[in-house]
Amino acid sequence: MQGERAKRQGQRGGPAGRIRRSEVEPHEDYGFFGPGSVAWKVWGYPTAPIVGFQRAIVVEPLDPPLVAALDATQDLYKRPQTRYDRTLRYFQMVVFAGSRVVSKTADVLVKVHSKAIGKLPYEEGTYDANDPDSQRWTHLVVWHSVLYCYEKYGPGKLTLAEEAEYWESCAVAAELQTCSSDDVPRTREGIRQYFAAMRPKLKASPIALQAMLHLLQTEMVVPPQMPWLPRQLALAAAKSLRVATLATMPRWMREMAGLRQSRMLDVLIVPVMRVAFAVLHRRPQLELKLMGALTPSAVKVIAPVKLGIAPRTEEVLTPAEARERYGYAPPAEAHLEWRKRQAARVFGEGGAASDDGLIESQELLGPLG
Repeated sequence: MQGERAKRQGQRGGPAGRIRRSEVEPHEDYGFFGPGSVAWKVWGYPTAPIVGFQRAIVVEPLDPPLVAALDATQDLYKRPQTRYDRTLRYFQMVVFAGSRVVSKTADVLVKVHSKAIGKLPYEEGTYDANDPDSQRWTHLVVWHSVLYCYEKYGPGKLTLAEEAEYWESCAVAAELQTCSSDDVPRTREGIRQYFAAMRPKLKASPIALQAMLHLLQTEMVVPPQMPWLPRQLALAAAKSLRVATLATMPRWMREMAGLRQSRMLDVLIVPVMRVAFAVLHRRPQLELKLMGALTPSAVKVIAPVKLGIAPRTEEVLTPAEARERYGYAPPAEAHLEWRKRQAARVFGEGGAASDDGLIESQELLGPLG
């Protein structure tokens, strides 16, 4: 009996699920940012993977092309935890993982996104997940949300120099997308102007409201196989996360989506979240344990950073240097023939796009379900 218990503890990484340094795979290099960067500072704080990313995925469906792609696959509803895990893993890889694996993942994602094409359900036109405007929307909502939640529920505002570096880093990360980094704002004012320009294009369509309400059910990422007491605590934390997420959304956006929450809750949740995230930040093993339960694939990306495990090569590259070294095309120019064939299947033949890219991505982003 004791042997079986020890075996189970060993599979979890030791007593209480502690992650041993010896079990963590180091990254190949520092990727595109590295220690001391503002990107690592902001994305490495526990607000990023928990409430920052949650806010982003709730806001994103207001963009008609994006939510059309989400609704077409229904993956958001069929495998919500897996989809959350894989998507978060990608964004964390861009910030923390080695340059080779990130370059390969960005290349494969072009093939994955080539499947997400079709006709818009509520207006004329088509959607394409590889469209530069769609990619820029997704990218900026995530990077903006992560910084906003860091400021609101974390240590507070960055210095002017740090914020300038953060938005420069956002533009660097955009080089892994099909959008142009030249179209990414480099200042807070530029970000405000971008979202102001997007506001008239956003719509609370039936499928957008369905997606937002579904994503606000934060308890869905709590694994059902968790022991009873930890699961109850996780569910209570998930409900607090919903309150914290809504508190970051502007009133006009909540009114558009019919989301109600009192101003009192908006205010009261702030000190609760600040204390909770400060505790997590001071206890990396606790943070990793929580993330491991909720996002098992994503936690492997952040673990080396949290535990101070140096990469095999202490080197920082630019995305352009990495593409040249490893032989990848810029995402906007990648797999053009493949994308044409996908479009021909969907728009020309009325069939379904190939799943090959999605299947190929499992090695990099984790299983599909």
